Amino acid sequence: MSNTITMYTTTSCGHCRRTKAWLDDHKVQYEEINIEEDEKAMEYVQKVNNGMNSVPTMIFPDGSILIEPGNAELEEKVNTTSHAK
Repeated sequence: MSNTITMYTTTSCGHCRRTKAWLDDHKVQYEEINIEEDEKAMEYVQKVNNGMNSVPTMIFPDGSILIEPGNAELEEKVNTTSHAK
């Protein structure tokens, strides 16, 4: 199983920029998928968010999902698993 977080984003999303900065600062591995450029990714995000394009939507290696997490919530989740670069 991959140890990389999948993060669905959009270009204009401020929460996405904040989350990416936090992940980079903490050397956490992630794959970014821009839903504006990937129709199947957009459909997936809408499916898990009751029809909404809520980003960032983050899928963790254990299958758990965080939607628009704050830094504290993100830190708690990352600290329970290992995602170091």
